[in-house]
Amino acid sequence: MTTRAVVGGTWTLDDRLAGPVAEVPVEVRPGTAALTVRLSYDRSAGVLDLGCAGPAGFRGWSGGARSGYTIAPSWATPGYLPGEIEPGVWRVLVGLHRVPLAGLPYEIRVIRHVRPPVRPRRRRTRLSRVPGPVPPDPAAVRRRLPSPPGHRWLAGDLHAHTDHSDGTLSVRELACVAAASGLDFLAVTDHNTVSHHAELAAAAAPAGIVLVPGQEVTTDLGHAGALGDVGWIDFRRPPDEWAKAVRDRGGVLSVNHPVAADCAWRHPMADRPRTVELWHRSWHDRTWGAPLAWAQAWAADLTGGLVVVGGGDYHRPEEGHPPGAPATWVLAEGDGRGPEAAVAVVRAVAEGRTAVSASLNGPLLLRLEDEFLAVDADGLVLWGPRTRRVVRGDLALLPAGPGVHRLETPVNELMAVCS
Repeated sequence: MTTRAVVGGTWTLDDRLAGPVAEVPVEVRPGTAALTVRLSYDRSAGVLDLGCAGPAGFRGWSGGARSGYTIAPSWATPGYLPGEIEPGVWRVLVGLHRVPLAGLPYEIRVIRHVRPPVRPRRRRTRLSRVPGPVPPDPAAVRRRLPSPPGHRWLAGDLHAHTDHSDGTLSVRELACVAAASGLDFLAVTDHNTVSHHAELAAAAAPAGIVLVPGQEVTTDLGHAGALGDVGWIDFRRPPDEWAKAVRDRGGVLSVNHPVAADCAWRHPMADRPRTVELWHRSWHDRTWGAPLAWAQAWAADLTGGLVVVGGGDYHRPEEGHPPGAPATWVLAEGDGRGPEAAVAVVRAVAEGRTAVSASLNGPLLLRLEDEFLAVDADGLVLWGPRTRRVVRGDLALLPAGPGVHRLETPVNELMAVCS
């Protein structure tokens, strides 16, 4: 048995300017076993995002990737948190992402199920394009990279999406793709939700990869990666509050793709995060210096210096762009395996033990205490705040100075960078 209610109206440009997320209250009566919400509007005229909050707080977000969701006690649409349907006032969250001057008519249909609906069978994505078998050894072992005692270099990607937001693969499918690409770890960072966190452990073990919990905190004025098991970060609050919440819960906040098209970073912050996704896959021509210039300005007043990471921002196989391009390397404590490995990856980022390369097998620059190790970098140029020198040989040890350093070709194309 179900009961239905319809709410409609027109969002205006003034509504959008008043706040990025509107709330539509919905009264849920006792005895409701599950809740379904459907949003409809003219998608050729604007863009509305979709989410949900219950009486006890956040219950999910799918942005513009879905037009509806269902929440039940034991399951929910990807992007949403299953659990009991508490009676009281629920709120349909509507992100006013793009609203034309003439306004954007909408309709919200709310369906209250007295008995839980039958769980739909999830669509499976064919993985015929997975590139080969899972490598048996970590990337550092395959590349014979030296590590200090008790540590190991791990290679991965700190930015990827599943069908819990706007990706097309399930968490398990994404884990298999990342492992088959040769990664040791992958941060799963769906937009404005943490519903995927519950699936990470079960997906990581059979794929043989470390899955790091994450969330891409997503707004009109920029995106940030909240890395670690820190719970949900409320994207509706100011970014300084995100940074404090993530830090207080033992995680790391990274400014994502700071100069990427319409999602470049434009938020003012009093307490700037040290970690920056300097190398995002949208950096198509690495002779262009805009990300480097932005990072230099951002780091001007930072205590402790900049920590650079990379992000492949994987969404779907059709992009033809596997996770790990660019590849982020972290010097993690332990052997890079087991349940503590995800914590070790986040700690390594927090402490600035990072490097980024164009690919898993490309030229690499690693900091080993007071020396740099340049790998497969013969003929490249080492650039730093006070360093300019040509690298000779495929495995070269060079004096290490403070600050971010990079390897470039003679025509200034970036090949590797390290904190």
